[in-house]
Amino acid sequence: MTTNEHDAARSNVSATELPFETQQLRAALSGFLDQIYTLPDRKKIRLGAVVWGVYAFFDYDGEPIYVGQTKERIGTRIRRHLTNQRTDAVAMNVLDPFEVHSITVWPLPEFQSERTSNATAKAHLNALEHAVFRQLLKQSEFNAVLNEKNPPEPTVNIQMPASISGSIVSKEVSRLRDHPDLRIAHRAATLAKLAQVISERKVQKGLRHTLLAQAQRLQALAQRRYDHAADMPEDSGDE
Repeated sequence: MTTNEHDAARSNVSATELPFETQQLRAALSGFLDQIYTLPDRKKIRLGAVVWGVYAFFDYDGEPIYVGQTKERIGTRIRRHLTNQRTDAVAMNVLDPFEVHSITVWPLPEFQSERTSNATAKAHLNALEHAVFRQLLKQSEFNAVLNEKNPPEPTVNIQMPASISGSIVSKEVSRLRDHPDLRIAHRAATLAKLAQVISERKVQKGLRHTLLAQAQRLQALAQRRYDHAADMPEDSGDE
């Protein structure tokens, strides 16, 4: 194909056709949310159609970065975070969808038919979010996630339900995103935007804690990258 032919082919791409990376990410997310989930009454539905539950996002190092709850369908809530249907966490630069490599969800199927105002269901949902949050803090290298608020203290005792995990990043997209220098650049940009948000408004202490946690994550990744370069000669970079 000549250069002119290549340019013509590129210009003929449909205005509604998504870029390759976006297509891949949406397909992987759909694959995760479309898997079959069995309710207590043995009825089978899509995992994304489960109404009540808690979810967590993990980065390319397996580090937990965000915990949330939903009572409007797991799939709806997760898609809002990851497909540019803005949530507060994304709009405030607390969560960068670029960082999300995998997801874990903890469904509460016993409340599938309950209204969102059901007090018992809400108490169990809050207790589950609190339990997941505390569990992931222990797993975190930094004893931190990027949530700007801690979950409410539980008012009921619960047993942790079985969780379901999966990656939403294909091998092809991973090759485009997982290089540590690229991740440092994205993380630094997110940190700068969050700092800008904080500088422009009166914020709660939790958002400052998120800024600190993101700075620690950036420093740790940059440190690992520097350590890997320890044996490189000083003049090995580009001129």
